[in-house]
Amino acid sequence: MSITTDPRAEAPPPVTASVPSFNYLYRGLQFLAGLRLTVILFVLSFLLVFFGTLAQIDHGIWTVVRDYFRSFVVFIPLNIFNQFGQIFFGLPKLNADGSPFRIGGSFPFPGGWTLAILLMANLLAAHLVRFKLSLNRLGILILHAGLIVLLVGEVITGLYAIEGNMVIEEGQTVNTIIENRVCELAIVDPSDDKTDTFITVPRWMLQRLHEKISDPQLPFDLVPLKYMANAKIEPANPKMNLATAGAGTVHQAVDVGEVSGVAQQQTVDTPAVYLELLDKQTGESLGVYLFALLLKEQEIAVKDADGKEKTYDVSLRFRQTQRPFSLTLKKFTFDRYPGTDTPLNFASLVHLHDPERGDDREVLIRMNEPLRHRGETFYQADWNKETERGTVLQVVRNPAWQLPYWSCAIVTFGLLYHFLFSLTAFMKRRIL
Repeated sequence: MSITTDPRAEAPPPVTASVPSFNYLYRGLQFLAGLRLTVILFVLSFLLVFFGTLAQIDHGIWTVVRDYFRSFVVFIPLNIFNQFGQIFFGLPKLNADGSPFRIGGSFPFPGGWTLAILLMANLLAAHLVRFKLSLNRLGILILHAGLIVLLVGEVITGLYAIEGNMVIEEGQTVNTIIENRVCELAIVDPSDDKTDTFITVPRWMLQRLHEKISDPQLPFDLVPLKYMANAKIEPANPKMNLATAGAGTVHQAVDVGEVSGVAQQQTVDTPAVYLELLDKQTGESLGVYLFALLLKEQEIAVKDADGKEKTYDVSLRFRQTQRPFSLTLKKFTFDRYPGTDTPLNFASLVHLHDPERGDDREVLIRMNEPLRHRGETFYQADWNKETERGTVLQVVRNPAWQLPYWSCAIVTFGLLYHFLFSLTAFMKRRIL
């Protein structure tokens, strides 16, 4: 008697393996922690520094810092390779009309903040996936922690750091800081005998050409027609002038380009802007005005909702911010090197008055001896060369100013620990 069996019936049922969801997360971490990604990010960082250095031929240092290193994406103009094209590919220097030859177009590239975030993520992922916490790896872990502190410090500096000047004459009390890297349009209502009401329009709005700026606080609407980061003022040419009212009918602004980051003499840019003013009630044009840092404030009369005429003082100026405390310059002194006009040292005796904190005292600010108050540092930087009775204090606010020092200390400690641990292990093997 024979018994036949079906092998399919005796085979065990197939087992379906389920892939946990965290496996995908782990694979993502593995990719993010990969050495190949590290090399790519370092190459992109070197290229960004290279592009930013070339960009300083046409732009100022702080413009390059803002657009290239403190941004997520930067559009790099092909014109930065113009000089290489002229040397290696025979590109012309001038067009047929005598104007400088320029290469049009641009391409996107990851900015400094994007690369910094990816590098930090790459470093943290590497520690989660590949590095194990042990005594022989502790030095590397400390070193990497120092690099993370450095990256975090740069991000905080880019977001919150402020730098400006406080200009004070002897006997004058000032609570305003002037930031000479950024301009703003100031609209002043002087109708009150005791106080002036300020309304300011930031630079980034003025740079958005042909976009109407409208706000209930503004006495009129604004439409930027042309913005120049650095301009000189010349007598108006009726054939080329955009302005139809105000000082722009007598003067015109000529774009001279930003002060190059490679220029021998670093001067301050003097911006200018052409604005069309629109009546808020009817939308009719009040004229095209020229506002420039090199021009005085202009009086502009408009009618309010009740039909009453009101006059405003409008000017383009460096951005100004007020502080809840004030400084009064009691005395300013400086010495010169014998036989020259070169200053030897500066000293400003100021009276600090901060009613909110009850701080009322005299402080002597000298070179290498700044005043620190409310997170800001006041350095003795310059003086009024005409009167020789006024001081210029450089004001710096950087919440992360200590982080680079801490980063260097942490990295140094990590290197020393790793070196000494490796040296000790090597000596033990030699002895044994």
